[in-house]
Amino acid sequence: MAFFISKATISTFINSLLLAFIICSSSDFGLLQRVTSLGINYGQVGNNLPAPEKVIALLTSLKINRTRIYDTNPQVLTAFANSGIDLIVTVENEMLSTIIDPQQALNWVLTNIKPYFPSTRITGIAVGNEIFTTNDMNLIANVVPAMVSIHGALVQLGLDSFIKVSTANSLAVLENSYPPSAGSFKGEMVGIMSQFLQFLYSTKAPFWINAYPYFAYKDDPNKVSLNYVLFNPNPGMDDPFTKLHYDNMMYAQVDAVIFAMARMGFNGIEVRFPKLGGHQKVMLTKSAQPLKMLLFITTIC
Repeated sequence: MAFFISKATISTFINSLLLAFIICSSSDFGLLQRVTSLGINYGQVGNNLPAPEKVIALLTSLKINRTRIYDTNPQVLTAFANSGIDLIVTVENEMLSTIIDPQQALNWVLTNIKPYFPSTRITGIAVGNEIFTTNDMNLIANVVPAMVSIHGALVQLGLDSFIKVSTANSLAVLENSYPPSAGSFKGEMVGIMSQFLQFLYSTKAPFWINAYPYFAYKDDPNKVSLNYVLFNPNPGMDDPFTKLHYDNMMYAQVDAVIFAMARMGFNGIEVRFPKLGGHQKVMLTKSAQPLKMLLFITTIC
């Protein structure tokens, strides 16, 4: 089914809603089978942004039923009530040192989640964003304890079966990602990753990975085809170990993460992309680029 959007609407859409998060379904062996859902990151940094009600109307018109925000903005949480759109909220990085205290975590959930749920369909809490690839060792050490405290608060309130707790990671947590079967985590992260993956496994929560395929192309355009990044027809690549064929980078990245988890003894953890996109400045420099970005979003499904 085709739909038509004015160029002005596309520009507003891309500038205010910072690209897609993807839910991927894996097989019994852990390898990706298909993309099962498409959503949007609702960024609120900027000026002249549309009101939450207009964002909801746009998402509804595009039949997008999942979104993620980078905080717990009460105006947004209130606006999304009874919208039918699933929402992932975020505990900001600077809050983690406080949230590791179970009582503070309970207070946070009582203030930022319970008043809005279930009218607002909050389905996930991201505890920080791309923390494991920072140089802040104290912050890194706080991630899993903060997740445990938030999950404990959800359990105490009877919300843990509805709301999953995880954290969004950069692909830079991987030491190797090519070919996908060689996927592995960086050596210095093995300890913290073991704790993190154990939490995800025990709570049946997903591994969230932020991916920016454009940067792989930008760093090595002679090796990485732009068509491979943009889901356009291309020769793709074959993994020499699994013999699997990949015709786009996203599927290869999913399997690289799955293999990295398997190397640490964890199978069956779902992989989701809470953020998938390119460099906005580059993607929007030419008038045709917003249309390419829209094509990128629609072809993922």
